[in-house]
Amino acid sequence: MIIGIIPARYGSTRFPGKPLADIGGKSMIQRVLEQAWQAKSLDKVVVATDDERIVEAVLRIGGEAVMTRTDHPSGTDRCWEAYSRLIAEADVRSLSSDYVINIQGDEPFIDPEQIDELAAMLDGSVELATQMASVDSADLLHNPKEAKITVNARNEALYFSRSAIPYLWGLDPAVWHQHHVYHRHVGLYAYRADVLEKITLLPPSPLEQAESLEQLRWLEAGYRIKLIETRYQTPSIDDPADIEKALRSVQ
Repeated sequence: MIIGIIPARYGSTRFPGKPLADIGGKSMIQRVLEQAWQAKSLDKVVVATDDERIVEAVLRIGGEAVMTRTDHPSGTDRCWEAYSRLIAEADVRSLSSDYVINIQGDEPFIDPEQIDELAAMLDGSVELATQMASVDSADLLHNPKEAKITVNARNEALYFSRSAIPYLWGLDPAVWHQHHVYHRHVGLYAYRADVLEKITLLPPSPLEQAESLEQLRWLEAGYRIKLIETRYQTPSIDDPADIEKALRSVQ
């Protein structure tokens, strides 16, 4: 079984109430749900939230929501609480056959096929999986807000960094992307359920704290993260100004 979970926290620092923001006549959470419902690979789609107003909005459109704590440090932790509540209600004890896909709650125009291409990798042996996209500009490559990825020959993550790695010795950084294939992280995650439980118990790691990237905690603990390249470039909503940009990008 593959369960899509959409973390939707009400109290965003930069954009309070973001999941309920109006985007072209629909709330953000409605748009994300409608896109996720179209994915062929998901057996179930659930919103994991910390606010009754979001629960009510989801129920009004026929969706399913799970109330979670307000103090989760990441969407990964919120996904685990929601999943654990679901299996408790179903009285299911075995986790190893399930996968959870963390669908970002601030990407209202995510393509269902993007979810399906990630789900296609989940064969039982994959512990964790996510996506990457090629970097085609120096601005993108050297933007610290974009996490870059190096991979091994099996398309497993070696490292995530806010810096451009590898460093190309003797070349101007402005042209690095023309001489090496760089990739940036695209934040759609899949977790095997038993692994999801374990990674939420890990303490913050030195590399994670240095780069402020939670994936590094998993790598430091020895977990393998499978990567698949995607062509989808889904706009995310970080603050109110991004709404108009996102609407223009999909018109």
